[in-house]
Amino acid sequence: MDIKYDVTKLKDNNIEDFKDSVSVEEPLEMNLKFKKDGKWQIENLSITMRTPGNDEDLISGFLFNERIILDINEIDKIEKKGQEVGDYNIKNKIEATINNIKNIDIAKFKRNFLTNSSCGVCGKTSLDTVEVIKNEKLDISFPKINKKIILKSPDLIISQQSQFSKTGGIHASSLIDKEGKVIATREDVGRHNALDKLIGHVQKNKLIDNHSQFIACSGRLNFELIQKGLMSNIGLMAGVGAPTSLAIDLAKRFGMTLLGFVKNNSFNIYANKERIEF
Repeated sequence: MDIKYDVTKLKDNNIEDFKDSVSVEEPLEMNLKFKKDGKWQIENLSITMRTPGNDEDLISGFLFNERIILDINEIDKIEKKGQEVGDYNIKNKIEATINNIKNIDIAKFKRNFLTNSSCGVCGKTSLDTVEVIKNEKLDISFPKINKKIILKSPDLIISQQSQFSKTGGIHASSLIDKEGKVIATREDVGRHNALDKLIGHVQKNKLIDNHSQFIACSGRLNFELIQKGLMSNIGLMAGVGAPTSLAIDLAKRFGMTLLGFVKNNSFNIYANKERIEF
């Protein structure tokens, strides 16, 4: 979703006025509805800044990646709530009704924070809340991805982005198979939102094959993005930007192959190079 703004551009000492496409950024309040002791309860989970669109995928992926649900089928329904507001006449509240409350720990999951659009972890109250609920390492024997497919991944992502060519201000995450086929792509101004949207979509539609697929992201890879990938047992993640130290440590700990600075002629391997076919 984008909107046109009046912009003045300076280039080579020439001034030009034109209409520029800019990615829309709007808040989304995500709420959880569940029945406890025979009574319906609604709890606010998060307010995140996102690009409107695929909001159902966003809350599905968020619930799954945060391990509030363990299976996408624990979501009974998702509804947009509230009035159409703002310049774009969109609803900025969404509610997911779930049928399993065993993972509901409000003291742990209720955050009441505002995450900005560049970093989801930044809004969490402390690093103690960032836990990877995972007991086993990934199987290092799969997937096996040829280096040529890795080198093509930045172009594959861009080819699937509807907004990047218009605005240049939006991130994307893609699920790609070993033959170079893009299974799905989701976009957002926030890197973590783009990945939540992608995982929500592919989990709901049962599109993940951990033996033959990997995830490529348009930006840098931080701790939270690696954590989200691990929740779906993704064996390889690649980013066009740099990884952080915590991202590398987490990938090494759980056996994920982590690639950074992926270009059409080079990439860096930060962990578990065994999955790359040279």
